[in-house]
Amino acid sequence: MEKNINARISNRHVHLTKEIFDKLFDGELTIKTKLNQVGEFAANETLTIRVGNKKIENVRVVGPLRKYTQIEISKRDARALGVNPPVRRSGNIENTPKVILETTKGSVEIDGLIIANRHVHMTPDEAKELGVEDKQIIKIKIYGEKSGIVDAEVKVSDNGYLELHVDTDDANAFLLNDNDKVTMIL
Repeated sequence: MEKNINARISNRHVHLTKEIFDKLFDGELTIKTKLNQVGEFAANETLTIRVGNKKIENVRVVGPLRKYTQIEISKRDARALGVNPPVRRSGNIENTPKVILETTKGSVEIDGLIIANRHVHMTPDEAKELGVEDKQIIKIKIYGEKSGIVDAEVKVSDNGYLELHVDTDDANAFLLNDNDKVTMIL
């Protein structure tokens, strides 16, 4: 079975707890752009990720606030920072590198730095209809001048919106644009 879906490109970003947010920002987290995953949004707030004297500025916060702080970057970003974070599923932040998150208000040193694995968001009903389960690895066919077939993990959640998420490194490797069609091979 095959199903066409959109690919979405995920740039570097951070998910913060309320405690960490309050150390770095005044006020409330504010919405810049709503994301397709129900209730999630790119915030107006940005910060700097620092490792030693290396830094990446203007990193977007993604809301809403979570129960854990997670920093998602690409391998290219990792090289620029001089770190080697693992490729992980969102939320799996044990034994990850520490970084400093900075704003004009303050800074915190925290672990939680990952390269997010490729994943396909979907609701429980969509997973049932497609005959897949949460955390299952499926194949994705990518079209174009640099076509290919890659693995992606199924990510089932109540707020899931059926689409593939890849980071900027994957998008560049396959010459993918935001909202390009790809095919799930089930």
